[in-house]
Amino acid sequence: MRSAARRRPPLAATSRRSRNPKRRPGAASAAVLVALVFAGCAATTRAPAPAVPPPAAAGLARLTEALSRRDQQIESMRTSAVMEYRGGGQDVKAREEIAMRRPASLRVEALTPFGVALVVAARDGHLQIFEPSKNTLMNGTASAATLDRFARIPMAPPDAVRLLMGIAPRGSNSSPPVSVATVDGMLVATYREANGDERDLGFEGGELVLVRERLAGGDLNYEVRYRDYRDIGGVMFPYEVEADFPLAKSHVKFNYSRPIINGNLPDSLFVLTPGPGAKRIDIGMAQGGRGVFDG
Repeated sequence: MRSAARRRPPLAATSRRSRNPKRRPGAASAAVLVALVFAGCAATTRAPAPAVPPPAAAGLARLTEALSRRDQQIESMRTSAVMEYRGGGQDVKAREEIAMRRPASLRVEALTPFGVALVVAARDGHLQIFEPSKNTLMNGTASAATLDRFARIPMAPPDAVRLLMGIAPRGSNSSPPVSVATVDGMLVATYREANGDERDLGFEGGELVLVRERLAGGDLNYEVRYRDYRDIGGVMFPYEVEADFPLAKSHVKFNYSRPIINGNLPDSLFVLTPGPGAKRIDIGMAQGGRGVFDG
């Protein structure tokens, strides 16, 4: 549990939409593709780091610095949401209550007009699923596979939490970009990881609007779009998150309703403790177990 000294005061949501600042035409027009330059002397010589044009580098530096500050500002979130999901032959729209706390605590309640249909909770690598109508609790490991199966988010809990909070994935701007480009008015910086994976960060109006990851083999792993930024107590926060997962063949969209940032979310919120009469099942044995969006 985080110490009381580090806990940030909650920021109440407001309905006021933010005004996007006008783009600076100089920064947008100066952002161009940057080619990697390979040394030609010997095969063992490492390629020098690419040089980003100064105007683009300065604009990108301001954006990534603001993104880093925002990363430090947001610790937890709790919100009502409308979630839309397509994949696996399903096309479903559902109301949910979502709570999350960094780095990897997550709770999703799927609602019906008659109450809670399913609760999914992840904490410290452990995943629990409770189905009230059957008084059944399932337990297992929180992973990309289990979150995809039961919460329809094919990402490990730390990455899922950052995605839902509108925070760039870990390590996205820890090294210089290999290229910077302007695409349809969006400033896009591409970063390459040691394993060959590439990640794009797209900025527009001073805010992060795109995160896209391609695996080393070239396959698109995911693409996330952030929209409808609003000011919540001085923190700009996207009220709409939309993600495509081509490898999982799924698409999910969240529209948040009055999120509360940095409220006090105790550990107990992410641990499900049903009554003594509940049936307990290991997720590995629960073949065909249903997810948040299953009827």
